[in-house]
Amino acid sequence: MDYLQILPVIVIPLLLAITLHEAAHAWVAHKLGDNTAKLLGRVNFNPFVHIDMFGTVLLPLMLLASGTPFLFGYAKPVPINFNNLNNPRRDMVLVALAGPAANIILVIFAATLLHLVSFLPDMAGQWLVGNIIFAIKINAILAAFNMLPIPPLDGGRVAVGLLPDIIAKPLSRLEPYGMMIIIGLFLLPILGREIGLDLNILWAVLGPIIDVIEKLAVLIAPNL
Repeated sequence: MDYLQILPVIVIPLLLAITLHEAAHAWVAHKLGDNTAKLLGRVNFNPFVHIDMFGTVLLPLMLLASGTPFLFGYAKPVPINFNNLNNPRRDMVLVALAGPAANIILVIFAATLLHLVSFLPDMAGQWLVGNIIFAIKINAILAAFNMLPIPPLDGGRVAVGLLPDIIAKPLSRLEPYGMMIIIGLFLLPILGREIGLDLNILWAVLGPIIDVIEKLAVLIAPNL
């Protein structure tokens, strides 16, 4: 599929997915005692306060131009001072879960919107269907990807908060190297092609989770 030809139906879902993910982190942190993000204006649905020029704009465009089947982007991380939280270890888990939960809610909302398509003129209906399909895909990918148990991803923070110290402490020490690990996972398929092996470990892990989330959307909108 040539994503560049359908860029008009990708932009809004991608911005909403990334913006609400980060705003959810900020809002839950504020409710649980840490005002760091709120004081910086991050409890906000304005996408411009969350946009990261590379992660939100350049990276998705590069992936689109390359024809990759895996669309991904990210916003500026929400600053959280976990020491300010009412119960730091427990609340760290809740703050981390807020982002992927927001993406799941967007999947449900997008699928529900599909029931409105029949009431719209043909062109508007086609545009809305395109936005809905990509909203479901993008939010499913972001929810699944962010729950990988690799700090500083949300799943890494959840794992650190829930696992016993003997495992949680070594895992937390991976945080400075987390992004390098993630980039390595993205690059493995390229290496695999060079040596004739399927090393797409990331998709092997995320694919089934994404399928489950997308099936939730199909349950809400059977004609999807």
